[in-house]
Amino acid sequence: MLKQLAEALRFLTILPVPGKPAMSEHALVRSMVAFPLAGTLIGGLVAATWFGATWLWGAPIGSLCAILSWGAITSGLHLDGIADSADALFSWRSRERKLEIMKDSRIGTMGAIALISILLLKWLFVLGCGDLAWRALIVAPTLGRWVDIIGIFWFPPAAEGGLGRTFHDHTRRSDFWWATICAALIALGLLWWWAGLLFGVVIVATIIIARWMVRSLGGLTGDTYGALCEIAEMLVLAVVAALVNHQML
Repeated sequence: MLKQLAEALRFLTILPVPGKPAMSEHALVRSMVAFPLAGTLIGGLVAATWFGATWLWGAPIGSLCAILSWGAITSGLHLDGIADSADALFSWRSRERKLEIMKDSRIGTMGAIALISILLLKWLFVLGCGDLAWRALIVAPTLGRWVDIIGIFWFPPAAEGGLGRTFHDHTRRSDFWWATICAALIALGLLWWWAGLLFGVVIVATIIIARWMVRSLGGLTGDTYGALCEIAEMLVLAVVAALVNHQML
């Protein structure tokens, strides 16, 4: 598991992980079981940033610093995905043209709107989480990376070749369930029985959005995996903020 975690961190973050990277796509696929745990470590660093910045400058700036560090640690990997996905999915072009748009490195109007919206919503929801923000900041990237596995395992890839197809074809059912157990234990440990509500909201939203993406694109791509992750993270923060606002957590 340590080897798989190291490979997951190399793939998902810019953190300097000791050792050699995977020499094959198959080895990279095997690291997917550790995606939720990698998300937990990402969340731990983001939560630490939130603690320090909030102590220095107060909650608004502390929450902003947490969101900025989140993007920096992951090198904007999933943020790029939601921007590209929005440009393609809301272009109302043919399926082939949408896939071409997703490959374009330039950001369009819908991509910019999606990117600004997700960052702004995350910032506001972190503020709404109050003193429990650190817990939400750990659980959100954990479930976000778990959602990536849902997209990879349960939904078809849009392209016949590429890394997405390799992930889909070689992911084992046991990998999915081990990753699910890991994500569930972390969420339960930090948010108790409310973790069940989080899982329910995230699963329903993921299935609805992923099915829409499949109908539009013919399958999922790396960019759509990123979009699903970002949406799931935002929803976790939103649910925790709502529970705190109604004094239920």
